[in-house]
Amino acid sequence: MSKLVTIYGGSGFLGRYIARRMAKQGWRVRVAVRRPNEAMFVKPYGTVGQVEPVLCNIRNDASVASVMQGADAVVNCVGTFDSGGKNNFEAVQAEGAGRVARLAAAAGIQTMVQISAIGADENSESEYSRTKALGEANVLEHMPNAMILRPSILFGAEDKFFNRFASMSRMGPILPVIGADTKFQPIYVDDVAAAAVKGVLGQAQGVYELGGADVHSFRELMETTLDVIQRRKLILNIPFPIARIIAFAFDIGEKITLGLVKNPVATRDQVKSLRVDNVVSDGAKGLADLGITPVAMEAVLPDYLWRFRPSGQYAAIKDSAKNLRA
Repeated sequence: MSKLVTIYGGSGFLGRYIARRMAKQGWRVRVAVRRPNEAMFVKPYGTVGQVEPVLCNIRNDASVASVMQGADAVVNCVGTFDSGGKNNFEAVQAEGAGRVARLAAAAGIQTMVQISAIGADENSESEYSRTKALGEANVLEHMPNAMILRPSILFGAEDKFFNRFASMSRMGPILPVIGADTKFQPIYVDDVAAAAVKGVLGQAQGVYELGGADVHSFRELMETTLDVIQRRKLILNIPFPIARIIAFAFDIGEKITLGLVKNPVATRDQVKSLRVDNVVSDGAKGLADLGITPVAMEAVLPDYLWRFRPSGQYAAIKDSAKNLRA
């Protein structure tokens, strides 16, 4: 019988790419999620019954243990950007990661891949970054041979970064950003999935920081986005002191409405994160050490951002028409 991997958060942006790659490797894939009925799209990644979404609450020992029964490896992709509620930073990214590792070790599972993030630091001002680091420590306490992946921002068809700002660009002449000079090293989501697969297959372990081939400032990323979607906007940098006030107001508004009105700009914690460059550290192990060549951002963005162009799918036709001579 083929081997089995349980992927916690396997229907998320990154998780689905890992699930698809593991299915291609011939493994059975158990996709552990809170809402399996919304994860049925993963089933066609393999043959009938090869990829199955299952119910799991990462905050519950029994739930986490039940979905790893019989597994040969586990991958934890679960993360959050919510600071409040039951599924907060601490519960999900610190305690949840540790729970998966502790129960996997107790079950005799030898292989684990933990998805963290560049900037994970127990001393960070950002709760997101701090709890990512705590999650890493909790995992290594129980699974010292685990693979820890720290990617920079991910890009791909389902991303919530380029898609978000491309959508925002349709609403007025100004595109506001916080931390225009902050550096990022965007990486294609499937490159991170390829790295995770190497961990599952036992071909790599340890901590890897994953970034694409190039480093760009936030402003440069927005300029690239606007170029791809063929829009001209003024990129306006919001100074951090003003951004903190705006984020505070929207965070309070979200609490007052009990989450019915979501913060549309950035949370206070995200503002803190944006003060720190999001790039691979000097001397850190990365894609090259895994034998993976990063896919260029410019080769992928047009494939899914075209829908934000003024002419949408007809943009290329209109461009060609301009070259016709009467």
